[in-house]
Parts: sequence; C-alpha cells; structure tokens
Amino acid sequence: MWGLEGRHVIITGAGGGIGRALVAAFRGAGARISACDRDPVLLDTLEGVEKLAFELTDGDATAHAVNLAVERQGPPAALIGNAGFTRAETMAQVTPDAWRSEIDINLHGTYNVVAPILRHMKAAGGAIVLVSSVNAVAHFGNPAYSAAKAGMLAYARAIAVEHGAHNIRANCICPGSVRTPAWDHRLAENPKLLDQVLPHYPLGRLVTPEEVANVALFLASPLSSGVTGTAIAVDAGLTAGNLRFVREVLGG
Repeated sequence: MWGLEGRHVIITGAGGGIGRALVAAFRGAGARISACDRDPVLLDTLEGVEKLAFELTDGDATAHAVNLAVERQGPPAALIGNAGFTRAETMAQVTPDAWRSEIDINLHGTYNVVAPILRHMKAAGGAIVLVSSVNAVAHFGNPAYSAAKAGMLAYARAIAVEHGAHNIRANCICPGSVRTPAWDHRLAENPKLLDQVLPHYPLGRLVTPEEVANVALFLASPLSSGVTGTAIAVDAGLTAGNLRFVREVLGG
C-alpha cells in the first residue's frame, strides 16, 4: 500500500516519543531505516534499524553520518526530520544562550541534515518530511523554538519550489501537543496541567505519536505524490479555531 517496501528512510530524533512511533510506522511499511539521534542510549532498544548517533548542530558530523547511511543502505527515498528541542517556554526565559541553542538544534540542525540528503536525492527523487509545530503558525509559547519551526516551513517551501524538477517533494507536519516524555517536566510541576490544556482542543484530547507518524508515512509515500510545499496540522483541531472563545464568550 505505502510503496516503501525495501526503500531507505532516514529518521532523525528517532529515540524520542514521536521518533519511536515513526520508526515503528516505517518498519511496518517495510522500509529500511537509518535511525538517528544525538544520544546513542536512546537508540539502544530499537530493533531492525541502522543506528547513527551524531549532533545535528555539527554540520560535518551530520554530513558524514548521512553519507555513511547512504553507503550502507542506498539512496534515501525519504528523510523524516523529527529532531527538536525546547525549554525556554516564555519570552522572559529566552536568554541569548537559549535562543542560540534552540535555533541551532531546530533550524540549523534541519539544514545540516537536509543539505547532504538533497545531493543524494537529485538522481532519483525523494520525499522530505519535516516535523515542525503549530507554534510555527500561531503563538503558543516557546518563542525561540517557534521562530525555528516557522523557519522550517519556509525552508520546506524553498526545497519544494527549487528541487521539484528533481522529483523531490518537501512538506511539513505541524503537531499540536503530543503526549510524549517531553511533557513530563511540565506535568511534574503541575499534575493537573492537562485539565487546563485539553479544553483548548476541539477533539478534547492530545494527539498520539502514532497519529503524527501516520501522516509522516503518508507524506513520505507515493500516495502523496502530488503534495509538496505544504504543511499539515496534526493538532486535534487546535489551529482550526478558538474553542474556548466559542464556549466561554459566545456560548457562555
């Protein structure tokens, strides 16, 4: 169904919550996977994949890892750029160091992995899927992270327009809140936080890592062969409108 049987797929941030769901989804589609993360320990329990540990902010190390993966597994049919990081949740927490760190990991790191991938894809085409965020299209906190994720949308459009002639497609996924370990520190500080969060979501719940992975699988597969330069929100309806406004102002 997916047209990815035996095809090589590179996944960054593969050791995290969404990353593990991505690995499972693409393995289920029969792809050969190069699983990448900055921490090799996070990759230890993944089975049936090529494992590569490197720091995305190091351009030379990233290019070396990509070239090694291609040498071992063949040209990539798809790149899933999933790695990301944030801790500066409000403007008051954005220091120069926090700004540089979050831009480096989320935006510069994306460029560092995409650039060598494009060189390998030019011969046979391929799909690039970048995991951005709803923070790229509206403000929900995390200013530095949001700026980086918005940059990813523009970068994907540039790839789509300038490399479409090489049959290379580029799209983004914009997840809302996904219940992964990234939420643990917030919930440790406020165990009732989800009671405050969920009323903002029309579906009344957070999306799962598997739901994000399923959209990535679609965008990486020939089923989406006519889709490029766009972003799909996987956000339980968050960016469709302001549910709390409707309920509390209009309905209240």
